[in-house]
Amino acid sequence: MKKIIFTLTLILAFVVTGFSQDVISSSGSSTPSYGGFSNEIHVNFLNLIWFGSLEVGYERYLSDDHSLEFKGFINDRFGINNEKNGKKYKTNSLQASLNFYFGNGNSGRFFLFPLAKLRLGDFEEPADGGGVQTTDMTAFILGAGAGYKWELSKNFAFGPFASVGRNFSDDVSDRFAGIEFNAGFNLGYRF
Repeated sequence: MKKIIFTLTLILAFVVTGFSQDVISSSGSSTPSYGGFSNEIHVNFLNLIWFGSLEVGYERYLSDDHSLEFKGFINDRFGINNEKNGKKYKTNSLQASLNFYFGNGNSGRFFLFPLAKLRLGDFEEPADGGGVQTTDMTAFILGAGAGYKWELSKNFAFGPFASVGRNFSDDVSDRFAGIEFNAGFNLGYRF
């Protein structure tokens, strides 16, 4: 319980810091922006179509080279597993990451990010001999990832990303693995 409270406090501190500070970019402007915007909302449409898992994110550009990103996962999966053969994920997650952008291309840029994720919920599957076996999926996850983002127009961007993380839950590690992979393709609106 103390780990969950600490993690939620840490995520809340990231949120407050992202919204309360006015970062001054190298150009001397007090409103950081890349391409005339400072915010982006996006959805991972690949996971939505393929797995029925909703992954929605908000990205706040702190400067031209980095941003703070928050994601919410509804019906989050362990990695990219499906729900065949009576398996059911009843999990939701929150993730915070700091994206570092490289290059100065106006049509697209490569980025790297460390991440912290908190997942809550259960995984259910048929047990041997009937009934349902439940695994507590509550876990704190630390990891890193990379991606690329193209600009479709002034306000729309899209691109692939992949991440790998280490969960710190004995229950999840016993049933699945300690390492979790995630990937997708975001479509975002910038403002």
